[in-house]
Amino acid sequence: MKPLYWVAITLLGLTSLSSAIFYLLHLATNEPVPLARARALYRWAVVVLLASFNAYIYGMVIDGLRGVR
Repeated sequence: MKPLYWVAITLLGLTSLSSAIFYLLHLATNEPVPLARARALYRWAVVVLLASFNAYIYGMVIDGLRGVR
């Protein structure tokens, strides 16, 4: 499970950083395209965060079920 967490952290960092850069670009230029890209990347960051949280929870459940036997 550790590699999954490292991949999730890396993807979350990259999408969040890219979203922030595009948002700052929108603030500097007031163009609509960077804002649309920032919103899309932010939504992908949320998807990655929620998916990694689900993987963590299900990993804990599976570990708990292994301990019952």
